[in-house]
Amino acid sequence: MNSFKDKLPPMGTLGPLIALVLACVFFASQSDRFLSPQNFSLILAQVMVVGVIAIGQTLIILTAGIDLSCGMVMALGGIVMTKFASDFGLSTPVAMSCGLLVTTLFGYLNGLLVTRIKLPPFIVTLGTLNIAFAITQLYSGSQTVTDIPAGMTWLGNTFQLGSATVSYGVMLMLGLYFFTWFALRETAAGRHVYAVGNSPEATRLTGIPTEKVLLGVYVLAGLCYGIAAMLGVARTGAGDPNAGQTENLDAITAVVLGGTSLFGGRGVVLGTLVGALIVGVFRNGLTLMGVSSVYQILVTGILVILAVATDQLSRKGAR
Repeated sequence: MNSFKDKLPPMGTLGPLIALVLACVFFASQSDRFLSPQNFSLILAQVMVVGVIAIGQTLIILTAGIDLSCGMVMALGGIVMTKFASDFGLSTPVAMSCGLLVTTLFGYLNGLLVTRIKLPPFIVTLGTLNIAFAITQLYSGSQTVTDIPAGMTWLGNTFQLGSATVSYGVMLMLGLYFFTWFALRETAAGRHVYAVGNSPEATRLTGIPTEKVLLGVYVLAGLCYGIAAMLGVARTGAGDPNAGQTENLDAITAVVLGGTSLFGGRGVVLGTLVGALIVGVFRNGLTLMGVSSVYQILVTGILVILAVATDQLSRKGAR
């Protein structure tokens, strides 16, 4: 008969949730404003862009890869959307589709270089990070695009949910997380992603087209960056060429804190959502306590090291 311990989720899944609850309890004891519904709405709004980027990053890390270009590709998508609408007078759906196409093509480029030329994902995405940054700055003239149609900010609009004000962008982010979780858990394609991360060669020998799986993962990640660009434009009301410069590290932080192994093949995408919320809760709580942003970055760095160390120790223990 299975014991109660056997029925519990693995620590890699349960650990981030426990950490989130403990962080909330601590900050609630330090500030009366922390537990207010409006403050939780603010935290969700602050993490929604990085949260969607982190979905794509999770897919790639599950295959034992990494994407350093995600933030700058997102910024490029935002500039394309806003410039196309501003300069060419395109409608909101068409302009946003153009931005999504650009970010998806960057994902496709990353995937081709990884699968066909067999370059390491770290090197490939480091190169495309610089390419996306240069294109963004050149195309925008390093100027923020503010003359955009009202439809581009619709996802930043809010509605009342009890005593909290929630944006449509947050609901889109949550919907994407649950859709990705279902796809990874319940579909053959999702199980193939885990298989490739565990052992690409063994997966290939079973007849699964590993290169197609990897290429598909990078393409889907690029699409996620485009959706994140839509959310960023909706939240700020502008296309910012300087956006995305820290989002790559923030997204990797969310994935690692959420319990996904950097070595691939292990993790739950809902854990990434928890990881993004952990970062958001710490930054929000420390701000309410009046702590300098420098210390917020310090705490985030410590959390990442602890999460990676825990992953490494658990891998050694499983051998």
